[in-house]
Amino acid sequence: MEYLQNSIITFGYIGIFFTFFAESGFLFGFFLPGDSLLFTLGLLASQGYFHVGILLVLCVLGAILGDTFGYFFGKKFGPRVFKREDSFFFHKRHIERARIFYEEHGKKAVILARFIPIVRTFVPIFAGVGEMEYKTFFSYNVWGGILWAAGLLLLGYLLGGVVPEIERYLTYIIATVIVISFLPVIKMFRK
Repeated sequence: MEYLQNSIITFGYIGIFFTFFAESGFLFGFFLPGDSLLFTLGLLASQGYFHVGILLVLCVLGAILGDTFGYFFGKKFGPRVFKREDSFFFHKRHIERARIFYEEHGKKAVILARFIPIVRTFVPIFAGVGEMEYKTFFSYNVWGGILWAAGLLLLGYLLGGVVPEIERYLTYIIATVIVISFLPVIKMFRK
C-alpha cells in the first residue's frame, strides 16, 4: 500500500489535475481510477500529504474541463470516431452503454454518469455528438463535477479525520470503493 501512496504523492498536483481531465475528456480515459483516486486523495489530505482546498479546486476543474473537452470532441469528431473498429482503447460496447444511458436519463445523464465508471468518459462525448445545447450541457457538467469530485474527495477527507491510523486500512477501503463504484456497471451488464 505504501507504493500506491508514494506513487500518488509523486504524481503531484499537476498529475492529479491531468488524471481527472483525461478520465473525463479522452476516449482512453475510461480505465483511469476516478472514484477510488478521489477517495484516496481525500484520505491522504486528511493525513497532511496534500492540501484539501487545492485538491478540491484541481479535481473539480479537471473533471469539468475534461467533460467540456469531451463535449467538443464529440461535436467535432464524433461521427468519424464511432465508425472505427474496436481497438485497445476503443470498444463500441462502451459507446453503446453510454448512448443507452444518455437516452434513458437525458440531461441528468451528464450528472449521473460521473458516478458510473466507463460511462462517465463517453456521456459528454455523446452530448456533443447529439448536439445538446452547450449552455445546458455546461450547467449540468459543473454540477456533476462538483458533486462527484468534491463529494468523494471530502468523504475520504472526513473519514480520514475520524478513523485513527486509517492508512493501515487503506487497501481495504480502496477495494471497497472500487467495488461500490462498479455496482452500477454490473447492474447494467445484467440488464
